[in-house]
Amino acid sequence: MPKILIVGGGYAGFYTAWKLEKHLRRGEAEVTVVDPLPYMAYLPFLPEVAAGSIEPRHAVVSTRRHLKRTNVVTAKVTKIDHAAKVATIQPDGGDAYEFAYDQIVVTAGSVSRTFPIPGIADNAIGMKAIEEAVWVRDKLLSNFDKAASLPPGPERERLLTVVVVGGGFAGIETFGELRSFASALLKRYPQLSFDETHFHLIEAMGRIMPEVSIATSEWVLKDLAKRGAFVHLDTQVTGAVGGNVELSTGEVIPSDIIVWTAGVMANPQVVKGSDLPSEERGRIRAKATLQVVDAEGNIVEGAWTAGDVAAVPDLSGGGVGGFCVPNAQHAVRQAKLLAKNITGVLRGEQPADYVHKNLGAVAGLGLYNGVFQSGKIALKGFVAWVAHRGYHGLAMPSWERKWRVIYDWWNNFWLDRDIVGLEKVQTPRAFFEEFASRPRPPQASTAPDAKGAGAGAAKPAGAAAPDAAAPAADAPAAEAPAEAPAAEAPAKAAPAKKT
Repeated sequence: MPKILIVGGGYAGFYTAWKLEKHLRRGEAEVTVVDPLPYMAYLPFLPEVAAGSIEPRHAVVSTRRHLKRTNVVTAKVTKIDHAAKVATIQPDGGDAYEFAYDQIVVTAGSVSRTFPIPGIADNAIGMKAIEEAVWVRDKLLSNFDKAASLPPGPERERLLTVVVVGGGFAGIETFGELRSFASALLKRYPQLSFDETHFHLIEAMGRIMPEVSIATSEWVLKDLAKRGAFVHLDTQVTGAVGGNVELSTGEVIPSDIIVWTAGVMANPQVVKGSDLPSEERGRIRAKATLQVVDAEGNIVEGAWTAGDVAAVPDLSGGGVGGFCVPNAQHAVRQAKLLAKNITGVLRGEQPADYVHKNLGAVAGLGLYNGVFQSGKIALKGFVAWVAHRGYHGLAMPSWERKWRVIYDWWNNFWLDRDIVGLEKVQTPRAFFEEFASRPRPPQASTAPDAKGAGAGAAKPAGAAAPDAAAPAADAPAAEAPAEAPAAEAPAKAAPAKKT
């Protein structure tokens, strides 16, 4: 039976395996998905997770629950030797082993693209994983609690300042949702005022949201300004050390939360650990059929790729540089075609080309506010927000996940967003460790010298006799003897008192 190995369980990987289960007959091929995480995160929902509108677990899809005929391996692929058709799999905490395959699908996705700016690697956080969105949410709630207990001043305002770097769709949605969330929180914190909350968006280009028209992006800027947000265009971050974000304009913004959304790049660990051909931007070269090709355009037999890690030609002519842009819309559609093409090749058929024209762009800017652009049609405000939730609610894989997300939205409509912060979940054992009993430290023992080895050897005044009954150094305190050593007993016992 042919073995199909899928490297990466994100959008493209999950959908490829999901659709292969539909197209392949039983016994026609064996499919294995390898990913370090046991779930696929629905990335368009991360800003709403950060803003408390969606429960974090509802924004991810369990791989094992929905891939019923696929072997799911929770591990990393550290090396791909396609010449020998062998991949090295490294489980967490286990020994690496080799996995032989017949067809390989590389869908390892992308990671945040950063630059060597002082302080960014140590103090900023991305918006590419569910864990990052949860951290931002809990950190903002924790900062509100801390700020409410402090007197008005610079430290209080620093805790209430958020900086988002990057004015693309991910940055704008994160920025708008967090601004909306902070404004809604103020009614729960009467000690704090709106003027003490500061939200700054830093964009190196002269405009935001290049996926929409200039007129639409300008409307978004005006809308954000009405809500008290600051957008810095043609500005770069030059430093983020010591709780201060330094800008190329010379301005310094004290902030405790820095969210980096300034672009993505193909997963470098998988690409560099592979002998599959890649192009100058670090993506795996692909043909429109989603087959891997070398620099001359020759097909690498048995190798496929899709999603953010792949340089797939955009035959519709709308892609930047002639390639499909890295977004969920392309990843999902490429994966669906990829499953059909692999099935067809196994049956001796010719694969089809990927052709997809961008249907438009939709973004949420906070509760009851959004923007939608499709060609010359632009929707703004509440109508666009409804379109945003409608589109992504339907795009969420499986009805089981759809209903969970819709249930969150319905509950929040009547009960308001849940504002319980669980920042301490990042260090769950801290409370237990603080009060846990520990073994007593070992006691220093004095060995008698040769002259004082006899029974009548003199001892210094106040010296303690060796305690033969003392517990071992690593024995629990509860197992210590009930009676104290003789040398530690009081000179005269006090008479007992009746009570």
